[in-house]
Amino acid sequence: MRCWHPTDAEILLHAVTQSVDHLREWMPWAISEPTTLEEKIDLIRHWRADFDRDSDYTYGIFSMDEEEVWGGTGLHRRLTGNALEIGYWIRADQINRGLATEISAALTKVAFAVNKVDRVEIHCDPANVRSAAIPRKLGFAQEALLRRRAQGTDGSAIDMMIWTLFLDRLEDSPVAKSQVRAFDVLGCEIHFS
Repeated sequence: MRCWHPTDAEILLHAVTQSVDHLREWMPWAISEPTTLEEKIDLIRHWRADFDRDSDYTYGIFSMDEEEVWGGTGLHRRLTGNALEIGYWIRADQINRGLATEISAALTKVAFAVNKVDRVEIHCDPANVRSAAIPRKLGFAQEALLRRRAQGTDGSAIDMMIWTLFLDRLEDSPVAKSQVRAFDVLGCEIHFS
C-alpha cells in the first residue's frame, strides 16, 4: 500500500474496469466507470495533491511487485472532530483474502500514531456483509445505524453503519497486534511507540 503516482493510472484503470460490476453494487463512484486513462491520470493527480497538502490520504493497494492494483483505500478527513474515516475497495478477483482487513488494521494504527487522532471510523452499507465484517474483526464498535442517510449506487436512500474505534480502546483491540511498517515522504521508516 502506498500513495498513488500518475504512472499507476493504467493499472488502476485495468483493475477498476475488471471489477466494475462488483464495484457498482457498493461504490457510488463506480457508476461512472470505466473512465478514460486521461481521467484516471487527473484523478490520481488530485489524490496526490490532497495527500501532499495533508488534506486527505488516498492509497493504492498493489501486488508485491507493484505490477497490479488490487484495490484502493484511504484515511479521509470528512468527519468532525479529531477523527479519520477509513474507506476501501478490493478488486473482484482479490476479495476474501483478508486484504481489506489487513489494510484497515494498518491504517488504523497509522491514524492513531502518525495523525494523532482520537477516533477512527469505518462506514458501510449494512447489506455489504463482507465490508461490515472488517471493523467487527478489528474490534471496532458499531456506534450507529443511520437510517436512509446515505445515497446508494442507484440514487436511493440507504442505511449506513458507523463503526468506531477510539484511541483508548486500541490496546484491547486486534488492531494492536497487527504488524505495520510505515514510511515518511523521504522513505524513512516511521517508528511506532
